[in-house]
Amino acid sequence: QVQFVESGGGLVQPGGSLRLSCTASGDSLKYYAIGWFRQAPGKLREGVFCISSSDESRYGVNSVKDRFTISRDNAKNTVYLQMNNLNPEDTARYYCATPLSSECDHADDEFGHWGQGTQVTVSS
Repeated sequence: QVQFVESGGGLVQPGGSLRLSCTASGDSLKYYAIGWFRQAPGKLREGVFCISSSDESRYGVNSVKDRFTISRDNAKNTVYLQMNNLNPEDTARYYCATPLSSECDHADDEFGHWGQGTQVTVSS
C-alpha cells in the first residue's frame, strides 16, 4: 500500500519560503489526489491544499492559496508544496495524505496513509 514521507520543513523567518516534498512508496502516486494538511499545537488538523490526479486541479484554503502552490511530479512520485511569504500562523506540522481517489472532493476524514509529517516553524 502507498506510504508517504514528508520532508523540507524547517525554521524560517516571517516572509520567507520553504518547499515541502511528499514522496510516495509502495504504489504510484499518479493515480491519486494528494492533500497537504497541517496541525499546530492545540489546534485541529486543517486541510491546506489538494491536487487531483485526473487534471491536476488544485484546491487551497483561503488563508494560503495566494501564498502557497501545490504541484506534482509523477515521474518522481512526489508532490510539492511551495510556501511563500510565510507568517507565524503557518507554524505547524505538515502532512500529506490521499483519499485513494483521483479527485480532491472528499472530506478530510476520508484522507489516509499519513506520513510522519515535517515541522514548519516561522519565527524571527
